[in-house]
Amino acid sequence: MDYLYDLNTFIPATIAAAAGLVVLMQSVYKVKINTIFGVTVFSLVVALLFALRDLFGPVGTSFYDMVAYGGTAAFGTLLVITGTLFCVLISRDYLEAIDHHYGEVYAMILFATTGMVGLAVSNDLIMLFVGLETMSICLYVLAGLIKEEKTGAESALKYFLLGAFSTGFLLYGIALIYGATGSTNYADITALTDISPLFMAGSALLLVGFFFKISAVPFHMWTPDVYQGTPTTLTAYFATASKAATFVALILVMSRMMPEIEGVGWTQAISVIAIITMILGNLIALVQDNVKRMLAYSSIAHAGYLLVGLAAGTADGYTGVLYYLFAYTVMNIGAFGVIAFYERNQALDFTDVNNYAGLGYKQPVMAVLLSVFLFSLAGIPPFVGFLAKYYVFAAAVNAGHITLAVVGVLTTAASVYYYLRVMVFMYFREPHKEFDLVNPGAIFKYALIVLCVLTVYYGVEPVFPMGSLIELLTSYYTETGPAGMAGP
Repeated sequence: MDYLYDLNTFIPATIAAAAGLVVLMQSVYKVKINTIFGVTVFSLVVALLFALRDLFGPVGTSFYDMVAYGGTAAFGTLLVITGTLFCVLISRDYLEAIDHHYGEVYAMILFATTGMVGLAVSNDLIMLFVGLETMSICLYVLAGLIKEEKTGAESALKYFLLGAFSTGFLLYGIALIYGATGSTNYADITALTDISPLFMAGSALLLVGFFFKISAVPFHMWTPDVYQGTPTTLTAYFATASKAATFVALILVMSRMMPEIEGVGWTQAISVIAIITMILGNLIALVQDNVKRMLAYSSIAHAGYLLVGLAAGTADGYTGVLYYLFAYTVMNIGAFGVIAFYERNQALDFTDVNNYAGLGYKQPVMAVLLSVFLFSLAGIPPFVGFLAKYYVFAAAVNAGHITLAVVGVLTTAASVYYYLRVMVFMYFREPHKEFDLVNPGAIFKYALIVLCVLTVYYGVEPVFPMGSLIELLTSYYTETGPAGMAGP
């Protein structure tokens, strides 16, 4: 009964896909939206439990070596499901407030999550492509949810056109790699001893496709407009779950498929991309008055920080990237969630930072939550963002990439300005006019509080329910080696 064993290794994605079909049918038959929301949350909680089980389970491959389970793949699945769950929890009140609370939204989220999990557990280039496209098509639809507004239509169109363009690069790269090696399986490609120009060209195009998906400079052009035009809680989904899945897939590609060719330029190329991404992302974020665009350029900068860990190409580097993805998911969803709370009031345009004047005293709890998330994004201790940056920069230093670490520290210091600028408006500026804010719903509020607790707790003591999170992540690479099948 091999097919049952294979299915068991892919069960979080299977649950998400089945729940997506159920939710879609419920939408067709006009089931109450709160019931659809409940089914979505329940399915994600069940998928999360199975993802936790897999995190501490065996490591191997299934589906004819196309899918990896355990280790890095399991942690990637956990990140995707966790990010999706929190984004769904904060979406209901916000989508109701902007009159776009449709059951089909939850179906698209569940289908996109299926693709993200498939991407994060891919052990074959075909599986990678299928997961990426399943995710991307659903995200194109979600980006155009507010289609009656110019920014919504623009974000969907730009995301679709540039996403399709980047997919062309990635698919052509896969074709060249297959032509050079005769295989799409990571292990078979790794066994290649003759590195031909065709293989190098295919690998370069594959990386270009990845750089588009993670918003690395100079492939970042779509990010600010898409983030601005997409509903805010869905923007959080784009910025966290999809980025986590793509980075985990990139880790698997770099550690399993191309570990022995670092000497021919991949480390140097990734280092250059990381440097320009950190610098440009932070520089443009400094001059943004639109809070969502500021966080979009911040997201680009964080992609640069994550690339620092990948450029290190060591066990510490991959571990640092995984921990950074966890930290980024928690603190970024929280930041977008608080912005969504302000935005849903519609008393003012709360995407404009100038309208944050005096907000610190209107809803003190929400203002404190936003402050915690922004402090963490800036890398200020004792929050999780500080530890995340420390791990990736330390890995770069240990690998001899001192310049990368120095640029990372300097750009992190510069980022403090635009993060703290929001808090200056909230606490040290007088409001332009009087207005009242609605109270947040219980689910919305408690979801943000849990995210805040995680942001503080893992910044002080990075311990998972069954031991140190860092030790757990490091074990993926030390038990069988950084590039071993059972490690990543």
